[in-house]
Amino acid sequence: MISGKTTLIGHIGYPTESFKAPLIYNPWFEKNGIDAVVMPMGCKADDYPAFMKAFFRLTNVRGALITMPHKVTTVDLVDECTTTVKIAGSCNAVLHRPDGTLQGDMFDGTGFTRGLKRKGFTFAGARCLVVGTGGVGSAIAASLAADGVASISLFDTNAVSAEGLAARLRKHYPRLGVDIRSSDPAGYDLVVNGTPLGMRSGDPLPVDVTRLASSTFVGEVVMKTEITPLLQAARERGCRFQIGTDMLFEMIPAYLEFFGFGTTTPDELRAVAKVAY
Repeated sequence: MISGKTTLIGHIGYPTESFKAPLIYNPWFEKNGIDAVVMPMGCKADDYPAFMKAFFRLTNVRGALITMPHKVTTVDLVDECTTTVKIAGSCNAVLHRPDGTLQGDMFDGTGFTRGLKRKGFTFAGARCLVVGTGGVGSAIAASLAADGVASISLFDTNAVSAEGLAARLRKHYPRLGVDIRSSDPAGYDLVVNGTPLGMRSGDPLPVDVTRLASSTFVGEVVMKTEITPLLQAARERGCRFQIGTDMLFEMIPAYLEFFGFGTTTPDELRAVAKVAY
């Protein structure tokens, strides 16, 4: 039930059809008696800066979840951001502080690596390939670096984006091996699809799956379907893998703490979530 006392968390992005967060947060809020709601808000890129400014003038707004295509733009729209945001070059959480200022943070990478830890992935010495160096790919690379992997290879069709992320990683993690390579997944312990490929029927695969070794762990960020074509191919090759919504369930406890709603566990969230594919 939404009332005049309800605290609002905006879920801002475009398009909104694939949004899963409201189906996880809102049942959890209801179960725990928290008068708050996550509301999907479709906002195109050209309208976003003006909308963002106006949205945070509302008195009942606690914050916002930021998703595609606005994560990079948001970095320049907040008053203060964390080191993770600076490295990732993107922001997916904004807190409206009591003094009216906006604090930005980034939890995509945290959610992704927490999921890997839960599945027993070994970070020390790992060789990683991150395909896609936009908001989510950059965040995952930043968290992989923080968790002590040996090297990260980057691929993006936008060479400027890949080079920018590589420079930020080298600046903050000088001992980390960082290079820009092709999307060939052979020889890596972890391959991450940090692109939107897989959201639409007919999308090409982000990597040549025939080059995947069975020992390679494959991570996905696309949440439109549970088993994307990439994960189906990885499963057929005997790879361990992580579905896109695992990243979401793992990052939500960090979001809840950021917004001041306490915390929870992925299992507790899954028990009440209404996510369907």
